[in-house]
Amino acid sequence: MVFRRIFAPMKFRPALLLLLLSSVLLLSESCITRKDISYFQDISDTISTQRITQEFEAVIQPGDILSIHVTSLSAEASSFFNVQGEKADQQVANTYLVDASGTIEMPLIGEVQVAGGTSQVAKQHIKDKLEQYLVNPTVNLRIRNFKVTVLGEVQQPGVYTIPNEKITLVEALGLAGDLTIFAKRIDVLVVREQNGERQFFKADLRSKELFESDYYYLHSNDIVYVEPGKGKIASADAWYRILPIVLSGLSTIALFLRVGTF
Repeated sequence: MVFRRIFAPMKFRPALLLLLLSSVLLLSESCITRKDISYFQDISDTISTQRITQEFEAVIQPGDILSIHVTSLSAEASSFFNVQGEKADQQVANTYLVDASGTIEMPLIGEVQVAGGTSQVAKQHIKDKLEQYLVNPTVNLRIRNFKVTVLGEVQQPGVYTIPNEKITLVEALGLAGDLTIFAKRIDVLVVREQNGERQFFKADLRSKELFESDYYYLHSNDIVYVEPGKGKIASADAWYRILPIVLSGLSTIALFLRVGTF
């Protein structure tokens, strides 16, 4: 009866106490240290530099969608290669799907091999062919479907389209809202399809060597997967072990309060 007089005005306190105890147990099971979550741990406290040894330009692949806009000294002649816009004097870019053989087919000039080269190489190749029909042609070419997929222990997993055809692994993780506290910073997986092969890379976000690796610059259609760390696994395991106890305790308290046993 004494217990009932104490808890009657605040009969949910025992339930809250039980939940608090379970939370403490969960935290004790999933202790995460600074070493587990810090990036680039081998950078010294003093100012240091690292020489940039690589640059990146996207390479066109079969299946890519290209946006191509042509201009020249004769707007009327150039209009043959562009789509008519909503306004009478407006011309917008045509889009072309790169076929399995790596080519696109443009009006008049026919098939153009574009796969295997960068946007700059493809632009020059098209420009050379256009000089037969246009005076001082200019070609604006972009890869419309440059995208990367970020999955796993990030805040916002998803597929991200990259308008400037260039993105680093760090930038992609930033787009996805950064890693969660439970993410494994070592062995971040990058899956890449290239030259008829599917390649798998492992990135260590704790080391500055990431900046010099082959997977620092992502390619179009790359997949990034962030694995959950031991803290997430321990938390999930502890929760599934404690949950039946919590539910049983709450049910018992609710029953006692209902029948007035306390």
